[in-house]
Amino acid sequence: MDIYKINDIAELIDGNPYVGRGIVAGLSDDGKSAVAAYFIMGRSANSRNRIFAKRGGDLFTEPYDASKVEDPSLIIYAAVRETEDGLIVTNGDQTDTVYDGFAAGKTFEEALESRCFEPDSPNFTPRISAYLSYKNGYSYRMSILKSVDPEGSDCARYSFSYPAKAGLGHFIHTYVTDGNPIPTFQGEPERVAVPSDIDAFTNSLWGALDEDNKISLYVRYTDLESGVITERLINKNI
Repeated sequence: MDIYKINDIAELIDGNPYVGRGIVAGLSDDGKSAVAAYFIMGRSANSRNRIFAKRGGDLFTEPYDASKVEDPSLIIYAAVRETEDGLIVTNGDQTDTVYDGFAAGKTFEEALESRCFEPDSPNFTPRISAYLSYKNGYSYRMSILKSVDPEGSDCARYSFSYPAKAGLGHFIHTYVTDGNPIPTFQGEPERVAVPSDIDAFTNSLWGALDEDNKISLYVRYTDLESGVITERLINKNI
């Protein structure tokens, strides 16, 4: 077993009906761009009734048809927020928790201490988060908060810190695959290849996600020298 293998993300996802929500953070293979990607999937009508929308430099989930929203509490949130020195990416309203925590002088991990997995028994969907830091050289951190047992009695907290390496990214997602209850992500974030071509990466990732369950994808490349941002946004509902 090659523990240092860098996987093609499409090969990891293809044929898997439900990996849930996913975050990728890494460095392009030409070493020039900090890379972040976030996607959402959904099984219920409420979950599928969403789009990604940009507001300035930030990204939000919004209803596609506001008249059909059943419960906005876990599906409508800021998914990506810019900070002075980096970028926050999460699968829930803990984006704001991290943002406010930074303003209060907390670290990424300290800010997330106040949060836990989602209260959606029996799945107890994990909260996954990433922070891409451009200060003092590019690096990134990832976190998953998940139930410690099937009853949701307490929260297990895992955090990961990575130096940026050209062509390498890390991929964390909420679920292993479909199920009832849905099995949550296990182990370390997966090592994935990050090409310098944003369209190649976007198309590969979007094309591999299950056609019935995928909803939206956002990919962002930030040139570490110039600060120029290149983005791709795909909404199945538009």
